[in-house]
Amino acid sequence: MSVHIFGVRHHGPGCARALRAALEALQPDILLVEGPPDAEGALPLLTHEAMKPPVALLIYVPDQPSRAVFYPFTTFSPEWQALGYALGRGIPARFMDLPQAIQLAREPVAEEQATPPADDLPAAADSGHPHSAPTDEKPAISATATPPPDPLAMLAEAAGYDDHELWWEQQIEQRRDSTGVFEGIFEAMSALRADLTPRDDEEAQREAHMRSSIRAAEGEGFARIAVVCGAWHAPALAQRDDAKADTALFAKLKRVKVETTWIPWTNSRLAYRSGYGAGITSPGWYGHLWAAPDRVPIRWATQAAQLLRGEGLDASSASVIETVRLSEALAAMRGLPMPGMAEMREAIQTVLCHGETAPMQLIRDKLEIGEAMGEVPPEAPAVPLQRDLDAQARRLTLKLTAEIKDYDLDLRKDTDRVRSQLLHRLGMLGIGWGEEQHTYGKLGTFHEKWRLQWQPEFAVALIEANIWGNTVASAAAARTRQLATVAPDLPALTALLERALPADLPDALEDLLERVRDRAAVSSDVRHLMDALPPLARIVRYGDVRGTKAERVTPVIDALFERALVGLPGACLSLDDDAATAMVTSIDNVQETVSMLNRDDQRAPWLATLRLLVDRDGVHGLVRGRCCRLLLEMRALASEELRRLAGLAFSPVNPPEQAVDWIEGVLRGPGLKLLQQDDLWRALDAWLANLAPDIFVTLLPLLRRAFSGFSAPERRQMGEKVKLLSVEEAAGTLGVRPSGEGGATHGPIAQERANTVLPVLAQILGVNYEPGN
Repeated sequence: MSVHIFGVRHHGPGCARALRAALEALQPDILLVEGPPDAEGALPLLTHEAMKPPVALLIYVPDQPSRAVFYPFTTFSPEWQALGYALGRGIPARFMDLPQAIQLAREPVAEEQATPPADDLPAAADSGHPHSAPTDEKPAISATATPPPDPLAMLAEAAGYDDHELWWEQQIEQRRDSTGVFEGIFEAMSALRADLTPRDDEEAQREAHMRSSIRAAEGEGFARIAVVCGAWHAPALAQRDDAKADTALFAKLKRVKVETTWIPWTNSRLAYRSGYGAGITSPGWYGHLWAAPDRVPIRWATQAAQLLRGEGLDASSASVIETVRLSEALAAMRGLPMPGMAEMREAIQTVLCHGETAPMQLIRDKLEIGEAMGEVPPEAPAVPLQRDLDAQARRLTLKLTAEIKDYDLDLRKDTDRVRSQLLHRLGMLGIGWGEEQHTYGKLGTFHEKWRLQWQPEFAVALIEANIWGNTVASAAAARTRQLATVAPDLPALTALLERALPADLPDALEDLLERVRDRAAVSSDVRHLMDALPPLARIVRYGDVRGTKAERVTPVIDALFERALVGLPGACLSLDDDAATAMVTSIDNVQETVSMLNRDDQRAPWLATLRLLVDRDGVHGLVRGRCCRLLLEMRALASEELRRLAGLAFSPVNPPEQAVDWIEGVLRGPGLKLLQQDDLWRALDAWLANLAPDIFVTLLPLLRRAFSGFSAPERRQMGEKVKLLSVEEAAGTLGVRPSGEGGATHGPIAQERANTVLPVLAQILGVNYEPGN
């Protein structure tokens, strides 16, 4: 009876190839893999013809789906190859790690994404490894915990390398002969662990459970036992002397019920940059090493050239040949058996990208990392909500893919309208498969642009959302009703109504409208009434293409509008700076509503209210200035009236701070219309010129803030405008006629002086010059 321990690094093609060869040579009777025993029931699907890595085992608590852990696998994961070998030959394959039923029973100490323990051989690349350790998605690890030492980094440093990923690639991934690889890894890890104890109780419990699983296999009489684990654990699993002590570490630990399924995964989520601690830097590169071990540089350079050509960039066959030659020369100079990722990157940037860095980002994202997304068999366990989404996606030809897909939806077409409804319903459930792009396109109000990209974590979100219903429509409706019950105020309710409308949830919308009417009838907060208007106005203005009955919303708008205008003058009195800023936002919301609906019966009372506010005592300068600007934009303020209001605002009896607030209110919005108001600029210029120096210095930051919303060209035009007005005023004072270009003409031309210049000018222009003509 013999136990053979293979310490691996997750997601390494060289390690996976060496492990496969070692298993072929050993011909084990049973395979034990570091992974969750809870998932053994899902293993038979691993060899299903529809299973296409990258994929992940998802283990979650049914009552709390957010408490979940992922075990990612890809084709070049050593564990994937080991399990495929065993299942393909009918050899028993078991997971031996501490069950997730125990690990997920621990109380979470941090909600954010955790850094996975470094017990699996650390990953320096961007592809995250499968089972080995709890993945980086596990939410139960404290974010404040001190990270354990990185074994790879320690070994690389001892070998004189600054980059442990480079050290691993050269020592393992580029190794031609895998003989002695696992013995060397075992020896190195043993040396590192010689003076170390398990890093925490969880690690000790996990290793104790793995040793117990090995003992169980030995007790069943298996002659050749193959054990595949993270390299860090290998020395600990070889010491199996105290069975009783091991059992005591985990026997009484609390457990919870868990469920397991397979879900698609992506290359980008395998990447280290995604936050996956067991990830690798370049999953696409490692996948290439696995799929094309021969002629690696030629095939990689060819793929890079094809990618660049697809983006309309020049990449000739001659450039591909030169790229390969350069990469091989770099490898030879560095004493390497073949070009690695670093050599290929340098060669591609130098030759194919002509030294430019911008195309290299494309190479990085689409080639070195890649956009691959796996597939799982339809037989994989799934909640009813996931099944319904899959069926609708197939029917609507929307593929759940990690690749970014853009869609232009014409809501006049049945298929596009149903697509839009599906995406909006998912949005109500908090599943952001699609992100609406708010641009104005050729199809107007019946046009929607969406950008779709599926993320693996949506699988957990669907499990969580299944409590609301077994179909997307029923779940979205139930979730909408629940959100309505907890909406804190009227604006939140109307915003929810606007979100729910395109989801086409008739019963939920009826309930929501009823809540809006009830809340509006009792709301006494003027700002809430004002802030609730724009979502309702957009429903009336843009909802016709979806068959929305505007007459059901219009009475609510009328009631809110009337009550808001009655209460607004009183609500604007005695406001501090913060309250005035908030009030201006609410006033803008009413202005947006009036402009959007364009109704005379709203415009007239709104103008009357604005005129009342610009002259009323006790109203904050910011509010008065903003109301003045709105009257100006609605062409309801004559130049004489603007001059009068500016004179009042800049009157010496007003505190300078109030004058600055008025300026800030007037300046809000586009600057083009303001450039036409000469009287406003003259009044502002005169006021500034008469300020005492100390007061000017005090007010300068406030003035800068008032002008900060304008673009640089707008500010430049404003400065030129004031300069022109000053020149004109000076010219008028001196009795000089201003020129059409803003300068001034000061008497007749000095002919004698001109005669000295004209010959030179004529020579430059190439014309004949005759004095006196």
